[in-house]
Amino acid sequence: MEFRGVAALSALTLALTACGSGTTTGGGGGDITIGLAISTLDNPYFVALKEGAEKAAAELGVRLTVVDAQNDATNQVDQVQAFTTRGVKAVVINPVDSEQAAPAAKAAANAGVPLVAVDRTVDEGEVASEVTSDNVQGGTLAAIELGRAVGGDVVHLQGIPGASATRDRGRGFEQGLNSGGIKVVASQPADFNRAKGLDVMTNLLQANPGIRGVFADNDEMALGAIKALGDRAGKDVQVVGFDGTPDALQAVEDGTMVATVAQQPDVLGRKAVEQAVKAARGEGVQEVVDVEVKVVTKQNLAEFRK
Repeated sequence: MEFRGVAALSALTLALTACGSGTTTGGGGGDITIGLAISTLDNPYFVALKEGAEKAAAELGVRLTVVDAQNDATNQVDQVQAFTTRGVKAVVINPVDSEQAAPAAKAAANAGVPLVAVDRTVDEGEVASEVTSDNVQGGTLAAIELGRAVGGDVVHLQGIPGASATRDRGRGFEQGLNSGGIKVVASQPADFNRAKGLDVMTNLLQANPGIRGVFADNDEMALGAIKALGDRAGKDVQVVGFDGTPDALQAVEDGTMVATVAQQPDVLGRKAVEQAVKAARGEGVQEVVDVEVKVVTKQNLAEFRK
């Protein structure tokens, strides 16, 4: 028995070392520890989600252990498996890839540990609760706003191909195209990453120099696109992002981004932990929790400044 305990601890240590450092916050919750497996902390949006989760854990008197998958779906599965061997009472997962998160869901189910998905869904497997923004609605709102700002050819910078947020925002964007005079002439993944957004946008501009607009599935890619556009951003090319991060709000104020679809990552993190704690205590949980999204423009920017 002692050997198995050491092995479990070693497995967790290896997972945290290989997949990103783990941090534990909160306390006073008896034996309740919640694990949060986050896709990446190299993005201010997910940092805000983590901070919301930490605040909820502190208020509820439970411990929260956070690990960073660094956008590696395999690492994230290892992290969730390590959580189950450590004996956490529930796991919150923000999937790197919704399809590739299935083994993590299976590991949690086999260990009898409730799993809560936040911001992105898990395609297959048992999930106690899904806490997400309405990404389809957000994509539609983005298309409507871009159509108001410009007419003509636009490009679409997509997120990680397997992520539910990518699929849903893309689906909503396609639905919203009917409301304006814009046409998508190129779509390409840039993996929710600012540097990749810059590179992909640079290449797309060479093939499509006459574009009038850009929709990016998140603000990081939108900001990369703005850098690639240079002086054209906000003048003859309008950019719409998604998330409502501080840098994006500044870009809206500066006029280089016409709009962003604001999520509430801190609220997502808070509600995910609340559902995880209920599941850990054997209480009823809400199977689907929707968090509102809103379009941010210069006209209502002040509402989103904190």
